[in-house]
Amino acid sequence: MSMIAAAASRVPSPRWPVPEERRTLTVLFVDIVGSTALVDRLDPEDVRAVQRAYFDTVSGVLRRWNGVVEKYVGDAVMALFGARESDGFDAYRAVRAGLEIQRALDRRPLTGDVVLRVRVGVATGEAVVELPAVRDGGHGVASGAVITTAARLQEYAPPGGVVCCPVTQRATAGLVRQRQLTPVTVPGRAPASGIWQVLAPIGQPAARHDGPLVGRRRELGTARDRIIRAIREGSPQWVSVTGPSGSGRSRLLHELTRAVDVVDGAPVRWCVASCPPHPHESLAPVANLLRDLVALGTADPPSVVRGRLTGALTGLLPPNRLATAVPALERLLAAPDATAGAAAAWFHEVLLRLAARGPLVVGIDDLDRAAPAVDRFLHALFTAAAARALPMAVVTLHGTDRAEELPVAAGRRCRVPLRPLAPVQTGRLLRQLLVRSGQPVNRVDRLLPLVGDTPGHAAAYVRSLADGADPAAPPLPEALVRAVGAEVDRLDGTRRAALMAGATLPDGFTADAVERLLGWTPGQARAALAALRAADLLIALTGGRYALATPALRRVAAGRLPRRLRAAFASRAAERVGSEVPAHVVRDASPAGSAPRRAAGRSEAQSVRPGRDGHPSTATFPVNPASAPRSDGTARRRDLRSATENHPERPAGDRRSPAGRPGSTDLPAWRPPTPTSRELRPGRWPDRADPAPHVHSDAAAPSGGSPPVTAGTAAA
Repeated sequence: MSMIAAAASRVPSPRWPVPEERRTLTVLFVDIVGSTALVDRLDPEDVRAVQRAYFDTVSGVLRRWNGVVEKYVGDAVMALFGARESDGFDAYRAVRAGLEIQRALDRRPLTGDVVLRVRVGVATGEAVVELPAVRDGGHGVASGAVITTAARLQEYAPPGGVVCCPVTQRATAGLVRQRQLTPVTVPGRAPASGIWQVLAPIGQPAARHDGPLVGRRRELGTARDRIIRAIREGSPQWVSVTGPSGSGRSRLLHELTRAVDVVDGAPVRWCVASCPPHPHESLAPVANLLRDLVALGTADPPSVVRGRLTGALTGLLPPNRLATAVPALERLLAAPDATAGAAAAWFHEVLLRLAARGPLVVGIDDLDRAAPAVDRFLHALFTAAAARALPMAVVTLHGTDRAEELPVAAGRRCRVPLRPLAPVQTGRLLRQLLVRSGQPVNRVDRLLPLVGDTPGHAAAYVRSLADGADPAAPPLPEALVRAVGAEVDRLDGTRRAALMAGATLPDGFTADAVERLLGWTPGQARAALAALRAADLLIALTGGRYALATPALRRVAAGRLPRRLRAAFASRAAERVGSEVPAHVVRDASPAGSAPRRAAGRSEAQSVRPGRDGHPSTATFPVNPASAPRSDGTARRRDLRSATENHPERPAGDRRSPAGRPGSTDLPAWRPPTPTSRELRPGRWPDRADPAPHVHSDAAAPSGGSPPVTAGTAAA
C-alpha cells in the first residue's frame, strides 16, 4: 500500500459535502543522500539540530510554492501539490520547489560544518484525496500509486538533482529545461519508465501559435481598430480581451502583433509578456516585458545583459541617467521580486520615452495570474501616457471572472469578449488542425462532440491524436484535465459538489435531481446551480433545467467522484426513476474492469428516451473519462451549419440553448431554441444568444446603433 488509510470514517462536512475526490495531483519526495552515515558520525544533539534546519528549510520552500507537507518519513519529506485546489500548474510548482530546495541545501552548511546533499523525485497521477484533511502533517490525506512512484523516482535522481515522471515532464514542457535520462524499471512494474532531470526554469515560455485562427474575425478587427485609434489620435487605449481557458486569447494576441505592425507608415513596437504560473516573483511579468524589448534570454550571461541594455537605452536616456538605469534594470531582471520597485520605475520611464518616439503597444497575457504589483505598474504607465497624449495602447488578456478596476477614462477602454465557436467554425477548425497534423479529416465527426465550442479543446484533442491517442475513443487530453480541473477547483465545496452531481445526470437536469443525489434538503441546490450558471459552468435551459457548459467539463467533474459515491448516486437515482436509471451512472457503479460493450457508437446499457425536442435521446457523457464519446440525438448536437445561416437573428456560437453547439454524426435538422432569461453581463462569458456586437466599450455609441467594426486582417 502506498498510503495508510485514515481510521476515522469519512463524514461529509458543511464545507465539503463530497469529502473525497479522485484528483490528478503531483507528489514531491525529497530525501537526504547518505543520511545513515551522517547520523552515525554525529552526536545526537547535532543530529537534532541538522534535522530541524533541514525540515524548516524544506517546508518553508514547499509553502512558498503552495505545497502541503503530507508526512515526514525518517529523513524524507513527502509533499502534495493540487491536493485540494489546483491552478492547473501543480506539476510546475512542484518542480520549481524541488529546484529551490536544491539551491537552498545542496553543498551548503546548515549547522556547523555539516553539508547535505538531497535527491528529489516528482510524479503526477491520480489519487483519492480526503479534502477536509488536507493540511501540513495530515497523514493519510491521499492514496494512490503516484505516491509510490515519487518515492521510487527520487532514488534514481543524481545527488543534488530533481527528476520527474513522463506525466510531469509533459505538464512542464516549455516551462522548465529538462534532460531525458536512461529509462528505469520501477520494482514491481514493467516496462521501463521514462525519467527526466529538471535543470532550470524558463523565464518566459515560448507560446505555440501555429494553429489556424477561426471564428475571430470580428474580435480581431475590434481590437485592431482600437489600437490604431490610440496611435493615430495620440489617445491611449486599454483593450481587455476576455474569455475562459482555451478560448484563444493568446492566439488572438499573436495575430494582433502581426495585424498592427505598421500604422500610417510608422512601425509599431510591441512589448509582450505572459505572467508566470505562480506569482512567486511579483514583478516577473514586468521583467519579461523588458526581456522582450531588448531581446534577452533567461540564460544570457551578465555581460550580454549589460551590453543589450546599454545598446537599447543609449540615446533614449541622457548619459548621466543611463549609468544609473542600467544597473537598476539588471537587478530587475535578476530578482523581479517586491524589492525591485525602484528598478521597475526606471523601466516605466523607458517605456514612456519609447512611446514619445513612436507607436508602442504593451501586451500582458494571463493577467489573472499577475500579482497586484503588475496591475499597479500598468495603471501608472497608462495614466502617465494618457496625460502626455502618447501613441500607446495596453492590451491585457484574462478570464471572464476577473474584476478589473481601471483608472481609465470613458472612451479609452474596450472589452473584447471571445465568444464560443459556432458548430460550423469548430468543424472548420478541426479540419484544418487535422490536415496540418497529417491525420484523416474524417475524424472530425468523432471529435466534434468531444470538443464542444472551445478552440483550445480542439487543439488539445488533435495534438493527443498526433501523439498516439486512440482515435476510436479519444481520452480526455492531459492538458484539458489540468485546465478544466482548475476551473472546477475555483468553486467552494458546495458548488463543486453540485457540479459533480450534475455531471452524472443527463442534460436537462433539475435542482431537485441534484438534491436527491447529494441527499440535500429541498431548495438547497438552487443557489449553487444559479452560481454555477453565473460562472458559465452551466447552461440554463427552459423550465429550471440545466446542462454542463462543455463536454470536457462534464468528464472532469464526473471523473472526480469515487466509485462508492457513484454507486450511491445510482441507488438514489434508481429509487426515483426505477428502471430508468441514467445509464452512465449505472455503468460506472459496476465492478472495476467490467467495461461496457458498444455497438454503433452506443453502449448497450444506455436507455433511449425522448429528447427535449421530441427526438430520441440517450444519456450524456459517462462518468468514466475513458468511455465512449457521447452520441445522443438531442437538440444539443446539431448539424455543422452556422446557427445564423438558419436563424439570422441568432448569433453564431449561441450557448444559451444546446442547439448552437456541435452536432451528432446523424445530423438532424436544426430547430430554433426556446428563449431563456440568461443575460449578457459585462466581464462574463457572454450570452450565446445576445445579438449585440462582440465588444463592451465605455465609449458612447453614435446615434443609429453601434459603431461599425472593420476587420483589418482576414481571419477564417
